[in-house]
Amino acid sequence: ARTGRSKEAIRREIENRFGYDLSRTCGEIRPAYGFHESCQRTVPEAITAFLESSSFESAVRLAVSLGGDSDTLACITGGIAQAFYGGVPPAVEQMVYATLDDGLRSVTKEFIQRFVSPA
Repeated sequence: ARTGRSKEAIRREIENRFGYDLSRTCGEIRPAYGFHESCQRTVPEAITAFLESSSFESAVRLAVSLGGDSDTLACITGGIAQAFYGGVPPAVEQMVYATLDDGLRSVTKEFIQRFVSPA
């Protein structure tokens, strides 16, 4: 997602490389989706939410709307979306940081500096 490839190119690469079926829409997934501990029933759904999104926030909202293990879906989808859309929007980042205590905020910022935005 960080390479500037289109969503369609990303979809094809994932389907070819990992054999995931990414043909269903979130609307088709949602009615029958529930908690699944396997990656085969979680990762494709998270990717689908990203593929249908128009922004970081819409990606995470779509993932949560699927239900099931929604925090895991949102984490996977959010990771892909932040790479594709160029980061977490500042307003979302500020809202998240406001909920963290000083220690967790510090660890999170250090992680981002070290692994997400290395100098």
